[in-house]
Amino acid sequence: MNQQRWTTRLRALARPAADGASHWNGRMLALAADGPRHGTRWGRSVAVLLPAALTAGALGGAIADGALAASFNVTNSPFTLTSNGVSGTGFGAILNTPSVEAANGSTSTSTAMARVGFASANLAGLCGIVHQSFAGVPYSMLLTAGQQVTAVAPATVNTDINASNLYIEAPVLTATGNTTLQNAVLGMSADQVMVAGQGLTGAQAGGFGLGSAGSGPGGSTVTLAGLNASAYTAEIAGSLTLPALNIRVVPGSATTC
Repeated sequence: MNQQRWTTRLRALARPAADGASHWNGRMLALAADGPRHGTRWGRSVAVLLPAALTAGALGGAIADGALAASFNVTNSPFTLTSNGVSGTGFGAILNTPSVEAANGSTSTSTAMARVGFASANLAGLCGIVHQSFAGVPYSMLLTAGQQVTAVAPATVNTDINASNLYIEAPVLTATGNTTLQNAVLGMSADQVMVAGQGLTGAQAGGFGLGSAGSGPGGSTVTLAGLNASAYTAEIAGSLTLPALNIRVVPGSATTC
């Protein structure tokens, strides 16, 4: 009887957290359906960074087993985003100069970036690192999921993270291993590049674009090993499934997860 009573009480205590996580996740997915610019934005301020780390445990079960709509965005400095590899379909890319907000609140459009989109992407692990200082003391927020991301891409890449409508905006994006493009056109007018049936934000008519040759199922495809991006924005306008999500804040300026 005592065991049954404690089990009932524990379930009652856990139910509000589970319901809250489910409600939060559903609301984020609904916002994401409005377009790639909507979602959860981490990195705006201390009030956003630290609660994200503290609530990760409560949301972990819902995120690890389901889909999370999210946007990872830092206003005035790029963050590091790495993966052992990416395999994507419906791939497209353009050059643009998005508005970047500085720490003092001013904005500029003087930083040229590549905006890369995937209608569907499979990643081999994920490591995101954001650096910020509080009262002059440096800290790093680390976001990891899936397999451990290594400095050198493994010879065989097995993906374990699934994302739909994934967009990355970065002045630097490289692959340390081989990259394979299929059904792609280099030099397509930027305003004609389509990802998941939509043009890429910031595309200019006549500007450089990488798009799909024809309108076959899935469009162009790309497979690359050792993704390393210095990005200002990573947006998931569809869904993101993150196995073994871990968010933590550590002192200092971390360079690896």
